Amino acid sequence: MKLADNKATLSFSNGAPSVEMPVYQGSIGPDVIDIRKLYAQTGMFTYDPGFLSTAACQSAITYIDGDKGELLYRGYPIEQLAKNCNFLETCYLLLYGELPNEKQKADFEHTVTQHTMVNEQMQFFLRGFRRDAHPMAVLTGLVGGMSAFYHDSTDINNPEHRNIAAIRLIAKMPTLVAMAYKYGMGQPYMYPKNDLSYAGNFMRMMFGNPCEEYKVNPVVERALDRIFILHADHEQNASTSTVRLCGSSGTNPFAAISAGVACLWGPAHGGANEACLNMLEGIQANGGIEKVGEFMEQVKDKTSGVKLMGFGHRVYKNYDPRAKLMQETCNEILAELGLENDPLFALAKKLEKIALEDDYFVQRKLYPNVDFYSGIVQRAIGIPVNLFTGIFALARTVGWIAQLNEQMADPEYKIGRPRQLFTGSVSRDVKPIAQR
Repeated sequence: MKLADNKATLSFSNGAPSVEMPVYQGSIGPDVIDIRKLYAQTGMFTYDPGFLSTAACQSAITYIDGDKGELLYRGYPIEQLAKNCNFLETCYLLLYGELPNEKQKADFEHTVTQHTMVNEQMQFFLRGFRRDAHPMAVLTGLVGGMSAFYHDSTDINNPEHRNIAAIRLIAKMPTLVAMAYKYGMGQPYMYPKNDLSYAGNFMRMMFGNPCEEYKVNPVVERALDRIFILHADHEQNASTSTVRLCGSSGTNPFAAISAGVACLWGPAHGGANEACLNMLEGIQANGGIEKVGEFMEQVKDKTSGVKLMGFGHRVYKNYDPRAKLMQETCNEILAELGLENDPLFALAKKLEKIALEDDYFVQRKLYPNVDFYSGIVQRAIGIPVNLFTGIFALARTVGWIAQLNEQMADPEYKIGRPRQLFTGSVSRDVKPIAQR
């Protein structure tokens, strides 16, 4: 961190002495006020529900400027990465800080490909779940369970262990997600095939069967790869912060990533694209495209309880840069699969048109976000709605690991311990039960 020339001064209206606090500068983005000694100096904590104004760490991985609609991985704009790199190149970048050269790319892809299989006993682990269990419930268990199978890479304080765990998680997550899907469908599992790409291999494990050869559609393959890139990391969001907090206790990497999977499951986070598709299907069931206008009027009415999913974003106050890329992919996929006239997709387009033209939504900058388009693309590909968040977890795994590795290598990191503003009862005595 770079110490700024200026300092922050905290003054009190009750006559208590002022306190000076250091200010640090990042390479880009807002400066931060160092409040680590605030309690020692004043006996007070800061109060920041949701950590909306608190930087809990320093990071060199991902930068977001919500006002500009900018997303950078290690300094590279997401638009350039999505158009010029594949997912495994992006993984290498997030993990090691630079894009790979040809040899590094080939070596990394080979290493990942050689670790895509999972221990055969994972199949027996799966059998303990109900067939109708939500895939995220299954995935949370499977990822956490990896620590029971790979004992040689569970020391989170060992950089070599963390790197081995990183490769294993990136390589095996597609296999685990596909297994969770196949188990729920009652279909036989498909083993990975080493001559396919990362996305192509996942497609085959998802949609292939042992009775015939599976042919990878290159347009769909590229669309899935782009979904992975766009979801690979997103700075200090809820699930990433969960992984960091979990890892700060010294737990093993698999347990920390499993915690991230569990957090991502929430409909306000990774489940947003699932919620978006459920919304579209609900509109379709209640009258379809003819009822879109009526639905949007209900959204405007705050007393109706009707929410517009897939629009607006907690961070972006401009157009989500990932949404523009996902919109391109969405149109390509619909054209490739002949789904331009599908009723649900037509409904989505109508919803988007109203949101982009109606002053109510324009003034509030409720632009379509990446969840709106990625949900449509995944449905077109054939991925069931309840697996959308699993795809997100697959993609975000590399970001979680990169953030975890960065934290563990930071000499200033400490076990997470948020403080509170206590509003409960003051100390009181316990009365005998007859007097209560």
